[in-house]
Amino acid sequence: MTAAGAAVAPGNSRRVVKSVLTRIGFYVMVLLLGVFFALPMLWLLAAPFDRTPTLAAGVPDFTFDNFVRVFENPFVLPSLRNSLILALATMVLVVTAAALCAYALSRVHLPGRDILLYVLLLFSAVVSGTAAMVPLFLLIFEIGLINTHTGVVLVLAGGLMPAGIFILKDFMDSTPASYEESARVAGASALQTLRDIVVPVVRPGLAVIAVWTVVQVWGDFLIPFILLRDPELAPAAVVMFNFYTEGGQANLPLISAYSFLYSVPVVVMYLFVNRRYGFRFYGGIKR
Repeated sequence: MTAAGAAVAPGNSRRVVKSVLTRIGFYVMVLLLGVFFALPMLWLLAAPFDRTPTLAAGVPDFTFDNFVRVFENPFVLPSLRNSLILALATMVLVVTAAALCAYALSRVHLPGRDILLYVLLLFSAVVSGTAAMVPLFLLIFEIGLINTHTGVVLVLAGGLMPAGIFILKDFMDSTPASYEESARVAGASALQTLRDIVVPVVRPGLAVIAVWTVVQVWGDFLIPFILLRDPELAPAAVVMFNFYTEGGQANLPLISAYSFLYSVPVVVMYLFVNRRYGFRFYGGIKR
């Protein structure tokens, strides 16, 4: 009995050692990946406050002069305001329209409904803004919305709508129909049922779409760059290119400070949503 135990022990010890080495390798890989993704964030936190920033992250020679020089540019504050206008307007349009469409598709059983949803999602992913820029430009030009925020909002909302409908439909499907039936028996209209019964239940889903839309619009460069001609209407993503030289070289002190300011609203939104929902999004009522 003792000899058998002694024969098995080396095999067990090898398995234990292999398991420990596998765990160590996994943690080392995760650590390296974390450092790899953290370095740009560290640079963004350090470079704006460095007198002579470089492309390497390090301890800054502390100063606020970079921010003072950034605010000397007359387009900085208007660009941040324009980005906020575009993001909020697109978010309201996408959330409202996607909620109405998703509710209708969830409750009305049309032939080919699911195929339609997948086709819309497929085309929105395959036909990118770059590929569709020429027909979009001609369309916006024909309806007289070139160099207006309205034209940019409509193009951005149109590109984000299919994915928003697709995501919200899952939240709508998980809402029990019995609640809506009770509301209709009480005399509520379809819009009243959507507003008072469905929307409070799928609020986390609406928050998902709102956050996702703001992030997508906030970082978009191509569509505002093509459709807007007046520098005073340009968002922050476009104005950021003012901090490059004619040869395409970045002015690191200014672009780092401006990038820091450009990131603050998104970080604040993340903290607010994380405090409100903790990113534990769920939809519907468990039956």
